[in-house]
Amino acid sequence: MNAAGHSYVVALTGGVAAGKSTVTHRFAALGVPVHDADVAAREVVAPGSEGLAAVIAAFGDGVLDAGGRLDRRAMRRRVFADPTARRTLESIIHPRVRQWLHERALADTAPYCVLAIPLLAENIDHYRWVDRVLLVDAPAEQQLARLIARDGIDEALARRMLAQQARREERLTLAHDVIDNSGDEAALDAAVLALHRRYLALAAGR
Repeated sequence: MNAAGHSYVVALTGGVAAGKSTVTHRFAALGVPVHDADVAAREVVAPGSEGLAAVIAAFGDGVLDAGGRLDRRAMRRRVFADPTARRTLESIIHPRVRQWLHERALADTAPYCVLAIPLLAENIDHYRWVDRVLLVDAPAEQQLARLIARDGIDEALARRMLAQQARREERLTLAHDVIDNSGDEAALDAAVLALHRRYLALAAGR
């Protein structure tokens, strides 16, 4: 994918509540363009979008909130309880998210860019065009506690959400680089800066 003028592409991934946003914010603070699959997932089903029309066609008008937007919280509860519904929703959203990310990576002219892709391991065959994979890693029990606190959900739903994702071993196998996010957030600064320098060197030398 990387013809002259295109960014070197680092795909950043990790389990739910592993601390991906904390890391991407640090890259962004260093001036690195960050393109987030979660942002893409909202944009591709924005009001008036072809993606939202496809979701309504599959699930009905009941998936909308009072403002005409996709009710993401209600939709999430529905798909985590129903594997068929989840696959249907993913078949609508995931290809559009991949296209959104690919277009932005192609258009980027910075030395390198970061794509934040939570479900990279689950969809790696569609992302063979990225140059490098960075994993933000944290122990499962720590992810669980963070997820319950972050989303205000019960432990049963949090465990189901964790179970839907790729196993930690799968993510570790894919990763070229790993950031351990089990400790103090301040320790991330040095780790991100070291990777920033490595990626600049890789981008310059490709």
